Parts: sequence; structure tokens; C-alpha cells
Amino acid sequence: MNITINDRQCGANTGDRLLDVARAGHSHIGYFCGGNALCQTCYVKVLEGGELLSPMTNAEKAMLSDALIREGARMACQATIEKAGKLTVLTTVEEARRMTLTNPAAIPAYMGKMGWEAAEKFTDTIAFQAQRDLEGYQVSAWQLLTDVVDAIGDAIQLVFDAVRSVFTPVTETGNACCPPAGNGAAPKTESCCPTQSVLKFSPEALRMHTGDAVACN
Repeated sequence: MNITINDRQCGANTGDRLLDVARAGHSHIGYFCGGNALCQTCYVKVLEGGELLSPMTNAEKAMLSDALIREGARMACQATIEKAGKLTVLTTVEEARRMTLTNPAAIPAYMGKMGWEAAEKFTDTIAFQAQRDLEGYQVSAWQLLTDVVDAIGDAIQLVFDAVRSVFTPVTETGNACCPPAGNGAAPKTESCCPTQSVLKFSPEALRMHTGDAVACN
């Protein structure tokens, strides 16, 4: 099945976490703790198909304010796909990116709101983290380190893929000295007519990176 993340289609299966689907598709999502319900950066907003996801976990109840839950917020490291169907998700980092591009004046208010919602759940979050072992969220130091390193590696790959998709090398032949073959011009020597390798912007990449839609990259 496919689900929509940030207006793009990404492959998924029932039982997959939203975080894993985003990472597999190199989608624009925040995660620093490797999906261990620690960093609170993998928030997503479920725009459609929330009933297809698993019920809210104790971690989400501890970290997400009532206001955010009413808006469809979930933690991508906690929410799993339980049923096939139409599921549309907008990641918080992508929402902030779009706001920066289209209405930067709204960013301070947005940051203030998210900060307030986090502050409202501060005591619940601390209480949850203090007894996470009892809640069934045990994580070893080695597992946490491994997950964090994997997350950093994915983030680096995300940046690399984004840069590579914009700068696409295109090989061209022909110049003023040596027109392309087939136009009736006499052939020239190789020294007169070297093959030119030109770095050009890919039109498709430009559409992806300048529009509101973000590819799963």
C-alpha cells in the first residue's frame, strides 16, 4: 500500500511505524533519538485516515497536549499502520518549512505555540521518562546509541540526496567550433570539439524543491 507523506506517495505495509515509512522513503521528518520516544521531534499531523493507525500510546499521551491531539498530532515513532486505506500525513518539520517559505512572519507565533504545548506537558513527560521501564519502554544504552547513529546517518543521506537531485550533471556535445553531427557540417577533430560536461539545474528537481510538495527524499 501507499500512504501520503508531505504530498508524496511512500510505500508502506500494515504493522509499519510512520517513522520507519518516512525513513525508508527518505521523507522530511525529524528524529534524533532513533525512535525511542525521547526527543519529541517526530511529531506529525494526520490529515486523513487517523482511524487506520494504532491507538494512542502512553508515550504519546504523556508528551502530546490535548490541543495537539485534537489537531491530529501523533508521534511517528509510536503510531503504526493497522489497516490499509487512505492515509495522509504532514510532518511537523515539513509544516515549519512550508511556513518559512510562504509566510515567515507566522514562524514566531508557531514556535511559541509549540513551546507552550510542550511546556503544558512537561511534568507528564518527565514522569513518563522517569518510569519508562515500568511503562514497557526499556532501552539499553547500546541500543539508544545505535539508533541515534542510524538516525544521524539517515539525516546526512537526506541532505546528500537533496543536493544531488538539484545539481544534475548533463553531458553535451557540440559548440561553436564543432556543431553537433547530422546538421550538414563537416566533422572536426577531437581537439577542436571536446565533449563538454555541464552542471545544470534539473527542472524536475527545481519543481520539487521550490514548490510546496516535497519528494520522499
